[in-house]
Amino acid sequence: MTSSSAVRFRDAATLFVVQDVLRSVEHYRDVLGFRVDFTYGEPTFYAGVERDNVAIHLQAASETKRLPGHGAINVFVTGVDALYQELKSKGVRTMEEPADRPYGMRDFDINDLDGISSASGSRRAADPPAASSAACRRPGSPGA
Repeated sequence: MTSSSAVRFRDAATLFVVQDVLRSVEHYRDVLGFRVDFTYGEPTFYAGVERDNVAIHLQAASETKRLPGHGAINVFVTGVDALYQELKSKGVRTMEEPADRPYGMRDFDINDLDGISSASGSRRAADPPAASSAACRRPGSPGA
């Protein structure tokens, strides 16, 4: 049996189910600023995109029992307001402007082409580190 000290989680990739993988790859690349890490299949039914330390995998709805548009991700960033302006200028569907939240984050939500919700934010400087938990979601927000 392997010792538990030999096991270590390194990173993760969120999986989003989408209607059209190539169209979604273009959206994540051209609008959201991700780079294409890989595409797979002929025709393409699975792909990976990355931006900084965030990896997202996209899977065609035709290749899974999962429904397109379900899912959410929290992305912790620096420069929340600058990112909001960058995305807004590219026509991204934003849910609201960045705001300081009672749970210690300054963030905003967007929806991608299939309605998948992403929250981008950072811990407010005056708040304790515990406020930046990845499990923290606004009550009533998509994915909560």
